[in-house]
Amino acid sequence: MAETEPPRTETQQADGTALAQGWLENSQFVSHLGIEVDAIEADHAVLSMPFTDKLPTLGDVVHGGAISSLIDTAAAAAAWSGAVVPDRPRASTVGITVDFLAPARGQGVTAEARVVRRGGSGLCFCQVSATTEDGTQVALALVTYQL
Repeated sequence: MAETEPPRTETQQADGTALAQGWLENSQFVSHLGIEVDAIEADHAVLSMPFTDKLPTLGDVVHGGAISSLIDTAAAAAAWSGAVVPDRPRASTVGITVDFLAPARGQGVTAEARVVRRGGSGLCFCQVSATTEDGTQVALALVTYQL
C-alpha cells in the first residue's frame, strides 16, 4: 500500500506572499521591465517600474503596454499575497480593464494593487491605481485573476 501524505492544515499551507515574492524575483519578464517590489502583504502589493529609455512609445511617454504589464503584475502579486497556495498552483489573468487618465512622461510608474473581493472558486478581483513619481495618477484598472 502506498503511503500518502496527510493534507496540510491551514497553518501548514504554503504562504502565497512567499510564492509571489519568489515569482517576482525570478521572472525574466519582470526583470526585463525593471519592475521592483516596494511592498507586499496580504491582499496588497505596491510595485514600481523605473523610467528607462526602453519604455517610451513616442518621445518620453511611457508605453501603455508597459504600464498595463506593471498593473497586471501588481494585481497578480496582490492576489497571491496572503492566499493559501494549493498543492499544484496555477494561475492566470482572466480579465483586465485599464483606463488611462494621463500620460506618464519621462518618469517611473508605481502600481498599487488591492484585492477587492475573493471568490470561492479562486477568482480574485483587484483594483489597481498607477501613478508617476510626481504623484500624477495615470491609470486605473480592474483585474480579475484566477488562483
